[in-house]
Amino acid sequence: MSEVVVIPDLHGRLDLLRAAVREFPEAHFLSLGDAIDRGPQSLATVDELLRLHEQGRVTLLMGNHERMAQEGLRWYTQYTGTHDMGNYRKAMEGYQWWMQAGGDTIRKEMPSYAAEFGGPTSLTLEKFPPNLARYLDLLKRVVYVTADGIIHDQVPDEPSVLVAHASPPVSHPQYPNPESAALWLRPFEGPFALPPQVVYSVHGHTPVRVPTRMGRHLYLDMGAYETGRLALLPLQVHQVKAVTVLSGRGDPLRASRYPAFGEALPTRVVTLDNAPTRR
Repeated sequence: MSEVVVIPDLHGRLDLLRAAVREFPEAHFLSLGDAIDRGPQSLATVDELLRLHEQGRVTLLMGNHERMAQEGLRWYTQYTGTHDMGNYRKAMEGYQWWMQAGGDTIRKEMPSYAAEFGGPTSLTLEKFPPNLARYLDLLKRVVYVTADGIIHDQVPDEPSVLVAHASPPVSHPQYPNPESAALWLRPFEGPFALPPQVVYSVHGHTPVRVPTRMGRHLYLDMGAYETGRLALLPLQVHQVKAVTVLSGRGDPLRASRYPAFGEALPTRVVTLDNAPTRR
């Protein structure tokens, strides 16, 4: 089985995804979700992830941004079968929820994407990008990785690493469904209980200045869409390996706005050709 490498929130950074594939050419990637919105090339990033998925080289997890993108489409699909205006209203509410939280960046990139690859030039529920719909259908919420590199949908009967977008799946007053909580909870709402045999957990969602350990939870989202820094974690069950940080085009100083907490993980920085020169 190939080495499993975790990729946190890409947010439309196709360049960093391609750099990750070059850096780990034999790896199986585990995307933490939030591959879309905010950044410049969400749809092309989705295309690349779909290509990797077809090759059996990536397992795709849902982030909260994918969940928001899914909401309007889910209700609109129901509306097309029922013509119930209540479903249509929920579809429009879901669509606006997504647009206001970052989906508007995809709407703005539609004309340039269509000019290069074809397809609709505007983003509506009626003309939802088919590649994005296909991507949303493939997403898992929580997986477990064992020492042999096998990725499980259920907790295995041997030591493993739990991987989910925001947190382990736990019951929470705001999110009664644990798998919903796994898309939204922040570190300060923990620490979170881990199932038996789970050694530690890995997450994105909450931007951090450096890859961070808080108890038995690791956080990797370095705000790649604006800082140009993408953390890549090769998974081992019984120890935490050094995190490879790709440093590309962006403004690393924006990370000063992110919360500082926990213990910094060891890192190995790889400076990409288009990275800014610091003076």
